[in-house]
Amino acid sequence: MLDRLDLLVIGECVADIVRLPGAADRIHPGGSPANVAYGLARLGHDATLLTQLGPDTNGQLIRDHLAGAGVDVRTDGSTAPTPSAAVTLDGAGHAAYTFEITWTLGPVSPDRPPAHVHTGSIAAVTEPGAATVRSAVESLRAVATVSYDPNVRPELMGDHEAAVRKAEFCVALSDVVKASDEDLEWLYPGQAPEKVAERWLATGPAVVLVTRGGDGAFAVLPDGQVTVGALPTEVVDTVGAGDAFMSGTLHALAAHGLLGAAGREGLRSLDRATVTDVLRHAAAAAAVTVSRAGANPPDSAELAAALGRM
Repeated sequence: MLDRLDLLVIGECVADIVRLPGAADRIHPGGSPANVAYGLARLGHDATLLTQLGPDTNGQLIRDHLAGAGVDVRTDGSTAPTPSAAVTLDGAGHAAYTFEITWTLGPVSPDRPPAHVHTGSIAAVTEPGAATVRSAVESLRAVATVSYDPNVRPELMGDHEAAVRKAEFCVALSDVVKASDEDLEWLYPGQAPEKVAERWLATGPAVVLVTRGGDGAFAVLPDGQVTVGALPTEVVDTVGAGDAFMSGTLHALAAHGLLGAAGREGLRSLDRATVTDVLRHAAAAAAVTVSRAGANPPDSAELAAALGRM
């Protein structure tokens, strides 16, 4: 059983500049892939993040934040400014984003083959770096399982048809796919998320997970659907909730011995009880994160405590 995962995350870091009415700006380390790597390290896994960070104050802030959790940060040596996003929160804690992003990731080889590779978000669609990401995932898939989260940011997706093609390419390469209902609505307007998930499942993944905010989440398997409710909690803000859900998912799959090349066969024959357990871990991780400011996922003790309340 894999209870400590050697995981490679490929994707962007972003300095989230959080703006609340009547308050001074707060800067939080962010970026969906970076948040996933941070969440996995907090849960005890060996997480390496392949990314870009500028030689600026925000870059150092993010590097220190990730290293503090134990993430091994690898960059391609780019001197471009660290990407940033202004995050405006409404009275209900929901986030709206304005981005200043450059993504030009060049080839960087990991020191050792990972057991699992995760990618998604801006990194998988923004050129020219997205081509590097897709090539890396293709080359590593023979030795590692793969997960993908489109984490759609409409302002940065570019041409809609091209974005859909890139997302579908990544879906087909992946063993585990997670998306929000909002992601799917942007990619396929007016189509039921259950139907989109079923169609994605038919292209290659072993499981497709769909989050629905306060309405919980569901997983689509070849033999049907598994649903869990959200853990009731007071929402402070929703920044990083989906990323915590993703790291919780991978943590639970690792505990079941279902990640890494040796776990791929087991992923292809998931039973409903295992998927329910995975969804519970993911939902609990997300609930802890939304209960406090910023992308602040749980450690193992906090996750266990949240699970005890489900």
